[in-house]
Amino acid sequence: MTRIDQFESVFKSADKPLFRYEPFSVGTPLVLTDLDDEAAESFAVLSGKYTGAGGSREVSGQRVIKGSDFATIEECLDLIAGEKPDLICTYRGLHSDCWRWGQSLGSYVEVLTQTVKVPVLVFPHPASAAETIAAAEAGCRHVMAMTDHLAGDSRLVNAALFFTPAQGTLHLTNLEDQQVFERYMEAIDKIPSIDSAAARDSVLAQILKEARDYIKSCRAVVEEQALDVEIQETVELGLHVADYKRLAAARDVDLLVMNTRDSGQLAMHGLAYELAVELNDIPLLLL
Repeated sequence: MTRIDQFESVFKSADKPLFRYEPFSVGTPLVLTDLDDEAAESFAVLSGKYTGAGGSREVSGQRVIKGSDFATIEECLDLIAGEKPDLICTYRGLHSDCWRWGQSLGSYVEVLTQTVKVPVLVFPHPASAAETIAAAEAGCRHVMAMTDHLAGDSRLVNAALFFTPAQGTLHLTNLEDQQVFERYMEAIDKIPSIDSAAARDSVLAQILKEARDYIKSCRAVVEEQALDVEIQETVELGLHVADYKRLAAARDVDLLVMNTRDSGQLAMHGLAYELAVELNDIPLLLL
């Protein structure tokens, strides 16, 4: 390595993405349900415990679209367009019996994630997970923001912070894809001029360090803003779906926050969809 290369490496290593605190705004959330009367109001109360309606957060109230208000996806989308919400609260299996089999979001929720540009807060179906819903009624105490590239993702962290109440815990989780890492390491193993063992250690250490440094900047900003939130970190290699399910269960997570769209892509990207389908017993915030 030349001295110029060394200087460039040192310069780049010092250029770290830092967390930018931009408070997540909800305004008036919209509750979308196929229930009516008392059942619809009960779900609205549950949603309010997550969004902070009636609490200390900057949420002015919430509107409720009930089952009798719409019968088709088109009517549902028209009502949403008229309300112009900042957040939609609903549940998997809306206007469907797919919740009986568990492994589906349902056509309504899938269309929402593809056509509506605001975040969607998705609960388990009220009839499918009585224990989960009962636990959720106690409120949201443990929030997990999950991604395979946390450094620089201020929007994800800001959204997760909004849903983490005072004295709650925010788990910032960066799970690097082990299969992708191994594929690149296999390619490096075939290049004679590279010490593959040293490269493996150095590359892995740098990848994990970037995430940990970013979480350190998150903690610093949370302290500066006097937010009464505990931040815990998990930064490691893993196999996404299995390990996220394990981590969510181990951390007793009340809400999982994740990105669902790639830039320039309309539909939910593959990994996000797989996780949203598999993690069917945890409320999800789909950004």
